[in-house]
Amino acid sequence: MRTMRKIQHGFSLVTAIFLLVVIAALGVFAVTLSTSQQQGAVLDVLGARAYQAARAGIEWGAYQAISNPAAINCPVGGAASNPVAMPAAPSTLAVFAVDVSCRGYAPVSEAGDTVTLYQMTSTATQGAVATPDYVERQMQATIVRRE
Repeated sequence: MRTMRKIQHGFSLVTAIFLLVVIAALGVFAVTLSTSQQQGAVLDVLGARAYQAARAGIEWGAYQAISNPAAINCPVGGAASNPVAMPAAPSTLAVFAVDVSCRGYAPVSEAGDTVTLYQMTSTATQGAVATPDYVERQMQATIVRRE
């Protein structure tokens, strides 16, 4: 009878270690899942802000093209201009660098009016490329200016 006890001695220790390992693995999985969900939510918010910053760049470029095309160096014909940095936006969009490029097309006569078309491209970026917090959004629009 004494030999039977020696064989069973230590069985509960193995079970306890196994349970601790399983519970620790579940804890690590839960923390990893929570962290990735938080990072995804942050990137969603940054993406929405980048979209709004790119849209603000289009609106700024449209204003410049309509009021004074020379201010953003919007050449008529040929390739697009070198990107012009939009002045810093207020509040939550201030962390984005917004570059606006423009391409103008030769004026045409339409219904008795002279019309010039401008193709605007606005790119909003935040962070460094190949880092987890890098976000970029690009938007294009065509602006019509009546003379």
